[in-house]
Amino acid sequence: MNQDESRNDLGVVRIHKNVISSISSIAAMEIEGVKSVAKNLKSGLLEIIGQKSFSAIKVDISKNEEVRVELPLIIKYGYNIPDVAGRVQENVRQALERMSNLSVKDININVRGIERGQQ
Repeated sequence: MNQDESRNDLGVVRIHKNVISSISSIAAMEIEGVKSVAKNLKSGLLEIIGQKSFSAIKVDISKNEEVRVELPLIIKYGYNIPDVAGRVQENVRQALERMSNLSVKDININVRGIERGQQ
């Protein structure tokens, strides 16, 4: 299933996994020390042809509406990796809970690289 579904008096509200990925990416980039969300081959190819993709971010929504996110990051050189990762986890959790009302079970950070802060 690619989306979370909840029902209210007016009908059904569905939140697709891509929305969860997008929220996670934006929240991660708000943290000082994060250079970028790492890309995989598919997201790199989609970016070349002009489409935005967060496919490198893995999202799993369980039947009881618990969200698990795996977020690959590139960290800026000179920053404390565990500190930056912890702040990203907290910011992503707050953003997802605030925007989707979903319960966040896990936010796993995979540091895929280190790069200079300026370009």
